[in-house]
Amino acid sequence: MSVSVGKVYLVGAGPGDPGLLTLRGLECLRRADVVLYDGLVNPILLRHSKAKAERTCRVSAGDERHLDQDEINQRLVAAAMLGKIVVRLKGGDPFVFGRGSEEAAALARAGIPFEVVPGVTAAVAAGEYAGFSVTHRDHASAVAFITGHEDPTKDSPSLDYKVLAAFPGTLVFYMGWHRLKAIADSLITAGKSVCTPVAVISHASWPSQQTVVASLETIADQVASAGLRPPSLIVVGECVQQREQLAWFEKRPLFGRRIGVSRADEQADSQIERIFELGAEPVLMPTLEIDPPESWGAIDDVLRRIGEFDWIVFTSANGVRALLGRMWELGGDARKLAKAKLAAIGPSTAAALTEFQLRVDVVPESYRAEHLAVALCPQVSGQRVLWARANRVREVLRTELTAAGARLEEIVVYQHRDVAVWPDDVNQRLIAGKLDWIGVSSPAIARNVARLIPEAARSQLGEHIRIATISPVTSAACQEAGLPISAEATEHTWEGILSAIQRVEQGETQRRAGSDGA
Repeated sequence: MSVSVGKVYLVGAGPGDPGLLTLRGLECLRRADVVLYDGLVNPILLRHSKAKAERTCRVSAGDERHLDQDEINQRLVAAAMLGKIVVRLKGGDPFVFGRGSEEAAALARAGIPFEVVPGVTAAVAAGEYAGFSVTHRDHASAVAFITGHEDPTKDSPSLDYKVLAAFPGTLVFYMGWHRLKAIADSLITAGKSVCTPVAVISHASWPSQQTVVASLETIADQVASAGLRPPSLIVVGECVQQREQLAWFEKRPLFGRRIGVSRADEQADSQIERIFELGAEPVLMPTLEIDPPESWGAIDDVLRRIGEFDWIVFTSANGVRALLGRMWELGGDARKLAKAKLAAIGPSTAAALTEFQLRVDVVPESYRAEHLAVALCPQVSGQRVLWARANRVREVLRTELTAAGARLEEIVVYQHRDVAVWPDDVNQRLIAGKLDWIGVSSPAIARNVARLIPEAARSQLGEHIRIATISPVTSAACQEAGLPISAEATEHTWEGILSAIQRVEQGETQRRAGSDGA
């Protein structure tokens, strides 16, 4: 039986900020069977795909093998010939110094259907994230994109620096970090003023973005002093002067901070998005995994008689999606809950109920089991109450509801599994102190963080790596496990954790400013 040929999508991922991926690119990732991604692509984007993903490096990186362009082309053709939907995920735009056109040509020669999905090219993003526009009616009516690294097999260079020096606009050099001094000297020799403003932007649109602005004469020395590293872009022209007024990205409240997200990977999407919004880098270090129940039998039995309950209590969004998702799979819908009132421990759990077009009757002011019990106890005497929960929970809700006279039934709708070990890159960060904060959102996570932190990293805790907790109960668990606390949320949500981190960081910034002014 013959296999239908698949299709390859050459997708631009943008320069780093995952929010710059296009809607079409997102759609392709979700459909993919195979993803081959460049080393410049933010790997957080792979969360949007269930496909097998492989990083392709044209230069050696750690244990990863060098792949030349011909081998990458062959991989694309071979996967498509097996009938796969293949996404070739490329940094920036696929065709702007991305060699995407070479890949497209190889696919065309092999008769493989393909589509090109443009991306935000690094030059445009770098300028805008650094605080200037590469075109401006007062500064530059034209912009030139130039390679700073020509094909070494050419007989002679294609770039004419006399033409570039006379160009009436902005010059943007890609891949020029290793040749920065040579590029600057060549422009000066060709007649460009030594006073021409230049910016070098490293890791554009990433939380690690750095920007150095100097004159054409001094830029190489300034960049060396600042320790900038590739990937970077060189922007030459008067437009660079806008940076003083328009720089915005580096002013985000947690810019450059690295924040560990210790909750289950399946739950981390909203935290990742919010951390990026604040200018920080999310570091995924899950301590728990969320698994389905060992058997659906008991849950299915409860769902057959779901109409008997007066109250259904949810203490997590996972519980909502597990129970009501199963109800939907079995052919039921919200009409089966017509009799029951609904209680949720907090806004995230309530939001999960709205996904099923259900409104909550009770959400406590403080998002803890103790406060949920206080809100429910006066209303549940003699009532049938169903609690949809994880396999591991605190006892307080059971104890209080039972004491209040509730006819409580509990059903485990999902399971927490402890992660055995963190990935090597996370442990290396911890040991090197290349993490600023770890957010801890439950006592179980607190104990697991303490268990998983490498012994060689413990000296970093409290000074270089700080802990922020979601509540006093979690803080107590951290302290019991030997984790020093540097911040505690006043609102018991992940947003509260991030707000607590901001308060600490802002206070330290103000103290430093006061000290500098003294």
